[in-house]
Amino acid sequence: MLQRPQESAAGETGWQQGGWRGPRGEASLSDVHGSIAVARQAKGWKRLAAFIGPGYLVAVGYMDPGNWATSLAGGSRYGYALLSIALLSNFMAILLQSLCARLAIASGRDLAQACRDAYPKPVAILLWLLAEIAIIATDIAEVIGTAIGLQLLFGIPLEIGVIVTALDVFLILALQKLGFRWVEAFVIALLAVIGLCFGIQIVLADPDWGAVLHGFVPTTRIATDPGMLYLALGILGATVMPHNLYLHSGIVQTRAYGESLPEKREALRFATIDSTVALLLALLVNASILILAASAFHSTGRTGVAELGEAHSLLAPLLGAAIAPTLFAVALLCCGLNSTATATLAGQIVMEGFIRFKLKPWVRRLVTRTIAILPAAFVTILYGEQGTAELLILSQVVLSLQLSFAVFPLVMFTASRAKMGALVAPRWVTALAWATAFLIAGLNVKLVYDFFLG
Repeated sequence: MLQRPQESAAGETGWQQGGWRGPRGEASLSDVHGSIAVARQAKGWKRLAAFIGPGYLVAVGYMDPGNWATSLAGGSRYGYALLSIALLSNFMAILLQSLCARLAIASGRDLAQACRDAYPKPVAILLWLLAEIAIIATDIAEVIGTAIGLQLLFGIPLEIGVIVTALDVFLILALQKLGFRWVEAFVIALLAVIGLCFGIQIVLADPDWGAVLHGFVPTTRIATDPGMLYLALGILGATVMPHNLYLHSGIVQTRAYGESLPEKREALRFATIDSTVALLLALLVNASILILAASAFHSTGRTGVAELGEAHSLLAPLLGAAIAPTLFAVALLCCGLNSTATATLAGQIVMEGFIRFKLKPWVRRLVTRTIAILPAAFVTILYGEQGTAELLILSQVVLSLQLSFAVFPLVMFTASRAKMGALVAPRWVTALAWATAFLIAGLNVKLVYDFFLG
């Protein structure tokens, strides 16, 4: 039964116990929690600068190898027409990630902790298991993407490349020991390389910019053409990643923004700006992949290109520049390394938040990576590149299955005044979030149905 609202020390109105089943426990990622100072005297851009970083770690998940595969297929088969879907899915991502920041700043909990403190233990354990499966599926995609990048750049066989990917764990953990800002700097630097690589490739491809702009306008053909609809669903279903929701709600709390209501409101505003700008940059990368595929493949009649290796081999003769495939491979490798950093952190947040169990980061990461390497190595040895492409698609289906189990709790928590107090999400935001949640659920059900029966 709800208690009467009472005034907290922070000056905000909330329900007794904050609307949660129990008190807030120790923060996840406790070694970096509140470790980045926010200068009290700074104003404007200087103050905003302290909050820049988490959004870029989140943006990494929106340009993983699964997104590459769907964007390549969409661009090669349908030209620029599916750019409107990339734009829509990005707006959905911006909305959901802003809710993650709101949950963290208002309640002091990441999404995993919030699920633990809101639901009975059996439900929380089930959600934890689903989240772990999603992280393993994400890691499989990273392993495959990094291994393909190593093969394309250095000629390392896929079977060896899959095993070599275990070594990047130690790079990320070394950066984490230096401080969280080093992890953020590493990710932002690689994102800059990815953006530069695609920028050069787009210049070489010289697309029809009028057609590109027209592609951002939705067309009824998407609903009437079964093949286009399927790829549109794939782009939407592979965009919002479950682990990103847990990740963002955890790493936002690395900032020491204060406990008063005005400080929290300011932190929420700056965190939202950070994630929005970062995700718009992610949109540019995803759109660039689709534009490159449309310009290089669709316009030349090669409408069946969907595999990363095939796209790499065709770029040089089609664009007339030997550097084009190298840039493609460098960008793919950078994406794989970046995803490793974010999956490491997401894994820690999920385990510590749901079940209050801590492992040394290198132990946690090696266990997860080993579980991911085994199926990737097995499929690669038996079936080669074609098998890895199919495993990549399967990993996206697994992520689609899990996604709603993260999105629905997020929307429910941020819509609850009992849990969020004065920082409860506005009604119009909640309405858009519910529409997004049901749209994602419906699209993912369709994806899974087609995968198993179609």
